[in-house]
Amino acid sequence: MTRKYFGTDGIRGTVGQAPITPDFVLGLAHAVGRVLRRTEARPTVLIGKDTRISGYMLESALESGFNSAGVDVVLLGPLPTPGVAYLTRAQRASLGVVISASHNPFADNGIKFFSARGTKLNDDWETAVEAALGEPPVWADSASLGKTRRLDDAAGRYIEFCKSTFAPDLTLKGLKIVVDGAHGAAYHIAPMVFHELGAEVIAIGCAPDGLNINAGFGATHPEALVAAVRANKAHFGIALDGDADRLQMVDADGRLFNGDEVLFLMVNERLARGEHVPGVVGTLMTNMAVEVALKAKGVEFVRAQVGDRYVLEELDRRNWLLGGEGSGHLLALDKHTTGDGLISALQVLQACVRSGQTLAQLLSEVVLFPQTLVNVRLQPGQDWKDNADMAAQTEAVKLELGDTGRVLIRASGTEPLVRVMVEARDPAQARDCAERVADTLRR
Repeated sequence: MTRKYFGTDGIRGTVGQAPITPDFVLGLAHAVGRVLRRTEARPTVLIGKDTRISGYMLESALESGFNSAGVDVVLLGPLPTPGVAYLTRAQRASLGVVISASHNPFADNGIKFFSARGTKLNDDWETAVEAALGEPPVWADSASLGKTRRLDDAAGRYIEFCKSTFAPDLTLKGLKIVVDGAHGAAYHIAPMVFHELGAEVIAIGCAPDGLNINAGFGATHPEALVAAVRANKAHFGIALDGDADRLQMVDADGRLFNGDEVLFLMVNERLARGEHVPGVVGTLMTNMAVEVALKAKGVEFVRAQVGDRYVLEELDRRNWLLGGEGSGHLLALDKHTTGDGLISALQVLQACVRSGQTLAQLLSEVVLFPQTLVNVRLQPGQDWKDNADMAAQTEAVKLELGDTGRVLIRASGTEPLVRVMVEARDPAQARDCAERVADTLRR
């Protein structure tokens, strides 16, 4: 069965347009509840959300849908996506539900789910839910309806969990850190985590009004963090996205470090402590410099499709622990079951404190290859995969680059575009090669 509603990370869209409408979301929760009750007589579901104004409406719809199927609900309030994953496991709940559209603007929202183990659910489960959506509802009778309660200390429990992943013999005392919460789910949590570990914290992007999530702040707009770090002469800057599963970091000089660099640092810190790291998973977009640097240290590197879901699947398949994307979705599976911006930041700060080195010093071995990305809009009916000229030019570029660069060509998942990406040590060569391949498509 082809999935109609579920994408790579739950169900997402513009609020008020199908499928992000209260009637659909109520029906979705009812269908999920019926699927849960096939294996459990009285399931319990946790619901967390980010700070979008639409979260109130969707939370009510989910609550009603689950209760109508005989499922109990625990409301967590605003909480980062990885916080919901953690509490689902810690509370021995049947399922965790997050109302969030992550880094999207406030007008969008979405629903994503975590298993009882705090992990993303597989395709078979999503297919079962979509099949249940197509069936008539089966309302629970009055005596069997689910009940709802609120977990008042959800934020405090998650703060303690985050702190537990930081080495107990280390402290952040003496460090000034700017924390940018993107006016999102971590607005009340992120500053507290670093403050309670000893840092002087300057919070920005931590005043949500329901409409300003991700607007000019956070991991997708790091320029606000860069400016704040420089203005306050801070040692570090930490930017999260709307649901706090994505991370970008800035050093005292205002230099921005992306997820690829942070991933290498996390691996290298473990190697320095004598830990064995058998391999690391990146994506098709991971900068080649990271691959080269890891292989020089004897660490195998493999690429998954773009998306943290696919990185996680590859890690599980290989029984590895570390992986991530340049966007800042980073996975350390010995710390958490899912990507967590706060925990990733703590791993970086731990490396800096333990070594006494700056981010730039710790990453001196990795000089990112320049990347050129060219988007080519397709004509209706244009078949780019069978374009012989493009194939020939691509092979010529690969031959020219050898082992000092690479070419990646992929279709956009949302627009009629083909994305041509070329990576090379020489930025002029990267631009020239990308344009040559793109021109064969334009012709």
